[in-house]
Amino acid sequence: MDLIAQTAFDDPLANVKEATANLLHERDRHFSLPQAFYNDPRLFALDMQEIFTKEWLFAGMTCEIPAKGNFMTVEVGDNSVIIVRGAEGRIHAFHNVCRHRGSRLCVKDKGKVAKLVCPYHQWTYELDGRLLFAGTDMGDDFDLSLYGLKPVHVRSAGGFLFISLAEQPPAIDDFLATLETYLEPYRMDEVKVAAESSIVEQANWKLVIENNRECYHCNGAHPELLNSLQEFDDTDDPRATESYKALVARKQADWEAEDVPWQLARIGKRNRLTRTPLLDGTVSMTLDGQPGCRKLMGRLTSPDMGSLRILHLPNSWNHFMGDHAVVFRVLPLGPQRTLVTTKWLVHKDAVEGVDYQPDELRRVWDATNDQDRRLAEENQRGINSVAYQPGPYSETYEFGVIDFVDWYSERMLSNLGHAPALHLARG
Repeated sequence: MDLIAQTAFDDPLANVKEATANLLHERDRHFSLPQAFYNDPRLFALDMQEIFTKEWLFAGMTCEIPAKGNFMTVEVGDNSVIIVRGAEGRIHAFHNVCRHRGSRLCVKDKGKVAKLVCPYHQWTYELDGRLLFAGTDMGDDFDLSLYGLKPVHVRSAGGFLFISLAEQPPAIDDFLATLETYLEPYRMDEVKVAAESSIVEQANWKLVIENNRECYHCNGAHPELLNSLQEFDDTDDPRATESYKALVARKQADWEAEDVPWQLARIGKRNRLTRTPLLDGTVSMTLDGQPGCRKLMGRLTSPDMGSLRILHLPNSWNHFMGDHAVVFRVLPLGPQRTLVTTKWLVHKDAVEGVDYQPDELRRVWDATNDQDRRLAEENQRGINSVAYQPGPYSETYEFGVIDFVDWYSERMLSNLGHAPALHLARG
């Protein structure tokens, strides 16, 4: 086999990598991406290889694995990951692959076990990944210590769980420290999942994120959401009115009195945290703008906490209010298929049917998620046309989209071993 053929065999995406880098270097950062980034199977494979197996991904909440033996699984493309609570409360993550013949160990989304046991041949692992039992047929000289589960990097902060399949993940300490600070008032060890939904959008994952990063479309698409949500969250936004700025000043004084962080915090283009008021007279993302849960979160004494908005690229956005929180996770399933999971969190002592009604709690975001699904799917159908060419973003309304696509371009080029594009290097 000649060298070129061997290289193609070793890395079937070699040519795609070079073409992708060229497209990212040549693109206009104020325009949407070329068509292939949204629908080409080879470029999707590259996204999974260079973004979703190399970056830190939001996986779930620590409250979902509260005790020893509780586990959850997360599917990152072809890579299934187990996250499990072990001895002394320690959290571990492993590839969901038995070291015998590769069968998946955990076949459920979540559960509780004493040990991790492969359903195929009953190889048995401790919760810290050590192989404990492989039967007597492996021979007297079989060394159990050589066949522990393969670990996955896992970090937790502020009740959030993040995983990275990379050998050497990018830095995340600054974000985790900031997350801990901003979520301290919520006492995230005292929350539970009150409701959960998952929908599949027939659209590329980048279109799902782009749709989230702007509210240019909100006025014409999200009547339920706009009963409470401000369309922007920054007094420097050119759309910010004097009445909005006055509302922000009043609410920030209230939050200061509650000793609750509110300042805008950015960690690169990947992470953004800020607390912003909801519409004056509303306190929660419910249909009537009133609390969806009678028991407030953490140490908060007022439901009127606005929304703490938290962004973590490439796959999560979140809203924390005084009475409940809504967290979102995005996982690609294919070039034009994306799983969006939404979880509603409340205080662990809140009683269903007494303090909150799950259907009422989720009504706004169920409607909004379905509306966004239709928008993203129509966007995808249009992009698939021979008529599609990159279109201009609004720097006023879609600066969040520009930031996301810049981040994606930076990370893709860096992970491919390329220098940043000149327009990105200049900022």
